[in-house]
Amino acid sequence: MPLALRQHAAYCGLLGELGARVIMVDVNREYPDGVFVEDTALVLDEVAVMARPGADSRRGEPAGIEPVLAAFRPVQRIEAPGTLDGGDVVVTGKRILVGASARTNADGARLLQDIVRPFGYRVDRVGLRDCLHLKSACCALPDGRLFVNPAWLETGALSDFALVESPPQEPFGADFATVGGTIIVSETNPRTAVSLLSLDFAVRSTPLSEFEKAEGGVSCLSIIFPALT
Repeated sequence: MPLALRQHAAYCGLLGELGARVIMVDVNREYPDGVFVEDTALVLDEVAVMARPGADSRRGEPAGIEPVLAAFRPVQRIEAPGTLDGGDVVVTGKRILVGASARTNADGARLLQDIVRPFGYRVDRVGLRDCLHLKSACCALPDGRLFVNPAWLETGALSDFALVESPPQEPFGADFATVGGTIIVSETNPRTAVSLLSLDFAVRSTPLSEFEKAEGGVSCLSIIFPALT
């Protein structure tokens, strides 16, 4: 536990160093997966969409996060029978990709489309295999390309995107977070860092080995969104 706390503090410190305003939320301590806050919501410029996690054990987590996000965006919610985990959602421009995972069902994707359609977004489902969430296998690069592990997702649904494949030796390398123009990767994925540097992106790494034991990645520990003026 002390190592996990140190790694989490280093992660938050790096977010702040890169210019993010970091808000620590002391809620959901009774939920063993509560640290993976990304799964509770999707925040767009126009709206915050509170998720409805697919695992029963996590179903109560969004209620603890909603009051914080409500200070920044109007809030809408995914309701039953829909399920949706934030880790299954990748946004690039006006496209929203939603993983067809065990945690996010077709109703959840449909309800998300209903919520975001008035703002001009299009939702597309992406088939997965051998991973928990879409962001385990796919994240959007700052230039709009997708960085993907093709072994874990059905790339046919991504035919209109330019794809960059992650190093096969690092299957979780496609899970990263971006603050401004800087990509944050896990220290356990050095080949991924080299690959992203070769594409002329700014890259920083952070230790997350304790969270990776629970299949947590770089994106899982935060909800990153731009402040609106």
